[in-house]
Amino acid sequence: MKRFINEDFLLETDTAKRLYHDVAKEMPIFDYHCHLSAQDIAENKQFQTITEAWLSDDHYKWRAMRAHGVEEAYITGEKDEREKFQKWAETVPHLIGNPLYHWTHLELRRCFGMEEILTPANAELIWGTCNELLQKPSFSARELIQKFNVKALCTTDNPVDSLEYHKQLKEDRSFKVSVLPTFRPDEALQFELAGFVDWLHRLEAVTDREITTYDDFIAALETRVAYFHDVGCRLSDHGLDQPFFQQATEQEVGQLFQKRMEGRQLTAEEALKLRTATLLALGKMYAKKGWAMQFHIGALRRTNTKMQRMAGAHAGFDSIADFTYAEDLARLLDTLDQTDELPKTILYNLNPRDHYMVASMAGNFQGGRPGKVQFGTAWWFNDQRDGMEEQMKVLANVGVFSNFVGMLTDSRSFLSYTRHEYFRRILCNLIGNWVENGEYPEDYEFLGELVENICFHNIHSYLLEAH
Repeated sequence: MKRFINEDFLLETDTAKRLYHDVAKEMPIFDYHCHLSAQDIAENKQFQTITEAWLSDDHYKWRAMRAHGVEEAYITGEKDEREKFQKWAETVPHLIGNPLYHWTHLELRRCFGMEEILTPANAELIWGTCNELLQKPSFSARELIQKFNVKALCTTDNPVDSLEYHKQLKEDRSFKVSVLPTFRPDEALQFELAGFVDWLHRLEAVTDREITTYDDFIAALETRVAYFHDVGCRLSDHGLDQPFFQQATEQEVGQLFQKRMEGRQLTAEEALKLRTATLLALGKMYAKKGWAMQFHIGALRRTNTKMQRMAGAHAGFDSIADFTYAEDLARLLDTLDQTDELPKTILYNLNPRDHYMVASMAGNFQGGRPGKVQFGTAWWFNDQRDGMEEQMKVLANVGVFSNFVGMLTDSRSFLSYTRHEYFRRILCNLIGNWVENGEYPEDYEFLGELVENICFHNIHSYLLEAH
């Protein structure tokens, strides 16, 4: 029987072990999509408790606790941090087969040097030891990032954000990690929602311009794209959770925008036409700047009204949607491609049903650089061993695996960088099995380069090197 999380954890073959220990293990990290706070990094936040560092804002853990019957007061409610940690410790032993079990113990080992298995019985010991370590300067936000050899990370930012903390970090020569903003204009596309006009007023304020027409709106967005670019942004991101392509004439788009500005409600079809026009306009801006564009497609968000009212909008009540969007995606990419204005694009799907559709769609719009359109890494509910393996196998089956831009954390926690280790072990194991099954030659020079590229070099080149 193998020891739990031993040095060859998840590595089933000699080839896998060699690729991981000799190549992948020491590769730097480029975390190109996360939800870390630039303010916390700039101010070098020191966490007071393991609950604050580990459980705060982590809807993965919250969902598991709810599924185990933990009352909401111990999750997002009024109970104190020690009590919340105890409830997490009571949940963990039951998570057999869940990636949270592995992530929890990888983080305890790699961040805190603790070999103990978290249980209700030793929760007090782990609580005290971790809290004591968190008070040390070596456990500040910046030190945690550097502990994992992170070279760059991309936060997720609203177009109206000032980016003041990104600017501070850019000027701070003592911190060697590049902290780059990502342009996430979801609110600019939510024309049907009540909050759109309030957000538009914020856009007016940061661009110092009055927005009365659709052309004014697009010009203001372009101003913010230029602003983000100057601060180091090379990446946008869009959450697409509903149909997203229906073209209209310029005249109709302008009239629909005026209707919205007059306070009249748009139909779903009218909002879709505005959303389509704006997505296309933004895609052209990104292409002009040489950015990459990310589409996260297929979440069904905020499904539990009662719990949303109790716990808030981002508390873990989202799931996998099942709308179909192959034609929308094809027409969106094709429209931009027809005028040579399709930017580098990374496509993530939440419903695993869509893997082959999305991977094959990426293959329709290649050219100009290796892997211009990417079938993105396993996302959210797919971010586990089976999901990662399936995403990589689909990519290898219908695309060029060696051009894959690899893993990201998609996390709000500074402790989550062990997810890169998890991914790298799974990556090396997958390749190792192909080699030892006689499906690929035992060419360690090429295999080593392949692993290095997927771990780091491909995404670094994709975002930061001109082509």
